[in-house]
Amino acid sequence: MKLLQSLFLIVTLFCSFSVYAEKININTATAEQISTTMSGIGDSKARAIVEYRKNHGRFESIEALKGVDGVGMKTIEKNRDKITL
Repeated sequence: MKLLQSLFLIVTLFCSFSVYAEKININTATAEQISTTMSGIGDSKARAIVEYRKNHGRFESIEALKGVDGVGMKTIEKNRDKITL
């Protein structure tokens, strides 16, 4: 019974954490917010994302991040659950 209770607690905590994981809106976020939230995105790529957005307008899809030099599909897929529009 204790094993079942422990397992339930672990599953509950894991699900709670994933629901409250931080998301980033790539159309409004600062470079600092992007670099601290997105995995594989450092300061220079985060600044490139903000600059691209300034020059080309809002991102219409998450996949549009491919247009930013140095951001590929692997990075996009790794961060898909963290990105909003």
